[in-house]
Amino acid sequence: MDDQVDVVVVGGGSTGCGVIRDLARRGLDAVLVEKGNLTHGTTGRMHGLLHSGGRYAVSDQKSARECIEENRVLRDIAAHCVEETGGMFVKRPEDSEEYFQEKLEGCRACDIPAEVIDGEEARRREPYLARDVEKAIVVPDGAVDPFRLCVANAADAREHGARVETHAAVTDVLVEDDEVVGVEIEHDTGPGKRVHREPGTTEEIRARYVVNATGAWAGQIGEMAGVDVEVRPSKGVMTVMNTRQVDTVINRCRPKGDADIVVPHETACILGTTDEEVDDPEDYPEEEWEVDLMIETLSELVPALKDARTLRSFWGVRPLYEPPGTGTDDPTDITRDYFLLDHAERDDLPGMTSIVGGKLTTYRMMAESITDHVCEKLDHDADCDTADAPLPGSEDFSVLRDYMEEFGIRSPIGRRSAQRLGSRTDDVLGGTDPNPVVCECEGVTRAEVRNGIEEAGSDLNAVRLRTRASMGNCQGGFCTHRIASELAAEYPGPVVRDAEDELYQERWKGQRHALWGRQLSQAMLNHLLHATTMNRDGDPATTDADVDFGAFDAGPAGSGESAGDGSSSDDSGSDDSPAGVTATDGGLDATGSPDATDGGIDGDR
Repeated sequence: MDDQVDVVVVGGGSTGCGVIRDLARRGLDAVLVEKGNLTHGTTGRMHGLLHSGGRYAVSDQKSARECIEENRVLRDIAAHCVEETGGMFVKRPEDSEEYFQEKLEGCRACDIPAEVIDGEEARRREPYLARDVEKAIVVPDGAVDPFRLCVANAADAREHGARVETHAAVTDVLVEDDEVVGVEIEHDTGPGKRVHREPGTTEEIRARYVVNATGAWAGQIGEMAGVDVEVRPSKGVMTVMNTRQVDTVINRCRPKGDADIVVPHETACILGTTDEEVDDPEDYPEEEWEVDLMIETLSELVPALKDARTLRSFWGVRPLYEPPGTGTDDPTDITRDYFLLDHAERDDLPGMTSIVGGKLTTYRMMAESITDHVCEKLDHDADCDTADAPLPGSEDFSVLRDYMEEFGIRSPIGRRSAQRLGSRTDDVLGGTDPNPVVCECEGVTRAEVRNGIEEAGSDLNAVRLRTRASMGNCQGGFCTHRIASELAAEYPGPVVRDAEDELYQERWKGQRHALWGRQLSQAMLNHLLHATTMNRDGDPATTDADVDFGAFDAGPAGSGESAGDGSSSDDSGSDDSPAGVTATDGGLDATGSPDATDGGIDGDR
């Protein structure tokens, strides 16, 4: 772009998407740039809790009040992204009665609806709770789909004139005469839409103001501008189970600790989490003991978890921040509040503000605060309406039941499609073409996949974020090829293959920490299906190796005769067989070991 825009927002997580929506709705010319897909960072690696504020009702009451306020707002403006599960803080015999009462009083002090029920009633509502759970505090927690939420914010921003540019990493913050005047970005290569520039090219976007909304990566953007942003990244593990052992958010009622929450989310449950400070938000150990801790500790609350099947695990990094001089050692003690860092006031560098801290539940409030700040800086007079204006898909959510009747006939598939699409159901499902199910685990239909492709191009991970296709029990084993086939009419073969490989590898990445029991069997089944049907274990057509094609016809013993001990005879051609060929298609390697060098792709659930 040659012309100056009003604002560049760096970061496509919940905060950045909220900011670009607010700016656009207030009439500012704004651009969002994100180095991966939307939700590439922390937002795509969280447990999906819509906070009631109960978790902070004792330790951080300011954050607790913000959470319950925004909880109510999101249920209204983002109804198709929220499941009203409710929540419980449950007490076991060894847990403190004094703290239970503090939690109850804290909730009431923060205007969080709170009801005490006994253990019998808690188990009536959630039969898989442990028999020794004594009582619980019921609060209005919920589950939120962060992918759907971010996409809806970005879509609304585009409808109001904003530009949203994914796969566009910031390579420099432009500073002239001691003032930030824009950013330089590099357009990434790979599948997906590249609507403004060719992949591999760079672009300068000059702006009157820059908002650094990169969360745990805020320090890296600050460094490009020559300022320090002292974010303290803290990693946490989440483990995804194969089904919903509970339908209510279950919290352990104790002061703090690892492995203290179970969040039902779509077809699964997500167990969380740990809180360990790290130096680099992209380079930290992912350790097996953390996954074991989730299952072992949370089995004390829900014993069925001990024998349940684990689908995958993923790690996220919280963008914690505390003002200089606070000196907190334990990351669990750092406030979950958010902060605006005006670099003109703080560092003598006008033209940029960083927003740090906070959490997904308060993303809209954070966006309103930073947009108010930017409007003041630019002398732009416009009111915020994002607390009242429904997001695309939630404009008239009361029609959901009608859509279920009309399109889904009452079937589970139709019901789930309508729940995902909300008020967009008619537009997406209203065609006359046959609409078979493409992803059976999540009940995703061809119409939804094609709609995702219209929005995201050939980037099937972006399609996944929009539809949940490949995120169920088979982890893409039975459906990645079906999803990729929907690209074939519009894209050339190599693009389709690369897009499928990227999706399949992303699904593999999270399973590496869950390879035991039935999930190990599922992973091997997936590999064998893809190896035998799509030659992922070494396709000679995609390698430069010297392959003896006669070995394919020779049979197990070369001459057609089987050796008596079950082994192949010497002239079988086994030395030149595809078992020694390494695939170059980004799939699984020739030894049968999955290639996990994908670098970490977005939205890791």
